[in-house]
Amino acid sequence: MKEAGGRPDIAAVAAAAGVSVTTVSHVLSGRRPVSARTRAKVEAVIEELGYRPNPSARSLRTHRSESIALIVPDLTNPFYPLVAAGLQDVLMSSGYLLSVTDAALPSRALPEVVRHVLARRVDGIVLATYGATDSDIDKIRKSGTKLVRLGGRFRAEFGDIVRADDTSGVHDVVSHLIDRGYQRVAFLNGEPHAHPSQIRLEGYERALREAGRPILPDLIHSGTFTRAGGAEGARALLSRSSRPDALVCANDLIAVGALDVTRQLGLSVPGDVAITGYDDIEAASLITPALTTVLNPAREIGRTCARLLLDRLAGEYDDTAREIVLAHRLIVRDSS
Repeated sequence: MKEAGGRPDIAAVAAAAGVSVTTVSHVLSGRRPVSARTRAKVEAVIEELGYRPNPSARSLRTHRSESIALIVPDLTNPFYPLVAAGLQDVLMSSGYLLSVTDAALPSRALPEVVRHVLARRVDGIVLATYGATDSDIDKIRKSGTKLVRLGGRFRAEFGDIVRADDTSGVHDVVSHLIDRGYQRVAFLNGEPHAHPSQIRLEGYERALREAGRPILPDLIHSGTFTRAGGAEGARALLSRSSRPDALVCANDLIAVGALDVTRQLGLSVPGDVAITGYDDIEAASLITPALTTVLNPAREIGRTCARLLLDRLAGEYDDTAREIVLAHRLIVRDSS
């Protein structure tokens, strides 16, 4: 038998191999044991006939779409494609297709994206919680769709979460600057209501308190997690008469924007002002001067999110929410 369009269907494979449709299904899914001899015979027929599984038909049988959605706030930020690559490393080998959707701020864009993604009946969602509200997360949870949050604060009622220790990461880079003798250490942050902004600001403030330094509001600038946001914040801080001698940036894109402005103002880095980033995107080691930053293990974060989702989708874990915190690392380069 053939499907519409002339493609052989699973019944044709079963007939040619002399086995049942169920056996062919087990060979394709890998979820039930099949003898090596039978598997080899079925796989040979699949190759000979050019059979390809029909995802729509399989979805009707299994009541699953075999698709996972990654929702991020900014696809132009190189951190998120690395997260997607990590997810795909794990999901593809388990038969799941990954889709990536940009839900850029303002946050009113996210509820619409969530609505569209849920309407497509994906089996799981990995949500970057940057800008996400309780209502957004609650809507996903109530739909029954498996959810893993990427970053943010752990709340058991909102399910599994994977993150690096952003507070400690920023703490480490600020302490590094203080140890090197910098006196006026400023912080260039992203959107003030975004979870990464709040968590990374805590690390900046903790390091200053531990060093006996005052927390000065005029050394903290909130903008956006973009190159343009970094340029705007750096210009505002570095144009003052009592300018800072170090800029701690909440991500590497902000730091690149800050470096743009130092060149325009004729300032040397790190001679006149040190600049540090966060994430360690590939560009951090390629720009001049090479950027001191904190490794935020994006690809491993993606892999870990995928494993947590697959555990729940396979029914291998159905217990309380899990929080996985991955190791960060301070990377000292030329900009500090």
